[in-house]
Amino acid sequence: MKKNRAFLKWAGGKYPLIEDIRRHLPAGDCLIEPFVGAGSVFLNTDYEKYILADINSDLINLYNIVKDRTDEFICDARELFSIEANTPQIYYSLRTEFNQCADAYRRAVLFLYLNRHCYNGLCRYNLSGEFNVPFGRYKRPYFPEIELNWFAQKAQNAVFVCGHYQKTLTKVASGSVVYCDPPYVPLSTTANFTAYHTNSFNNIEQQNLARIAHHLAREVQVPVLISNHDTLLTREWYCDAILFVVKGRRTISRNILGRTKVDELLALYHYDDTPSTSRPSPN
Repeated sequence: MKKNRAFLKWAGGKYPLIEDIRRHLPAGDCLIEPFVGAGSVFLNTDYEKYILADINSDLINLYNIVKDRTDEFICDARELFSIEANTPQIYYSLRTEFNQCADAYRRAVLFLYLNRHCYNGLCRYNLSGEFNVPFGRYKRPYFPEIELNWFAQKAQNAVFVCGHYQKTLTKVASGSVVYCDPPYVPLSTTANFTAYHTNSFNNIEQQNLARIAHHLAREVQVPVLISNHDTLLTREWYCDAILFVVKGRRTISRNILGRTKVDELLALYHYDDTPSTSRPSPN
């Protein structure tokens, strides 16, 4: 099956792990993602319906605009991907406009520009809710027209929701499948990047997500797959799941040579699982 890229650059995007995730995602009528991010899993699976949620209102607004006003959006967004607009002065001017903008459509156009022109494609806000990622200094930022069109086509079978993961998961119905890609547990104290939005995702939230996943699998008979770093903590949190170890690639590093592969976990909560015999032992 062909792999389709997301139109956004996204820290922790799941494009490199698509084959592993597809291998362990159960069949169902509807895929629900409470942390949709750039949408790589959505774009590379074939469920009949999708419910795609995220706490980032700019992200969900962008997706709804691309879904409903595709051609208009592509035409207007393309104008900002010129050589003239690829300067620090224009970038910071448009970033200021974005932070002051209340128009949903214009905000979506600016969000794509910022995503493709900012440093490392990061999405970060200050405590006032202002986007504050610096200019990325790319020679020629790519305009993702092919990826936008594919997203818009797939999006016709999707509903996009802005909200907290717990609220999204309380509405899960039988016949659905859930994939969770929460902000990852840091591998070190200096690698903590859990606040891509204004809300931080701490260890209490991580444990709460694991409890909800276990409940959905046992009580509602909805399978849940969660991805995260392979650590002693995550193995403890996901003790009720079947664990699969896969090789992920660290993408948030100033030095490209430092973007090494690390072990990640795919934790599958399934109502007919047998975790006591299927779970691999820690290395």
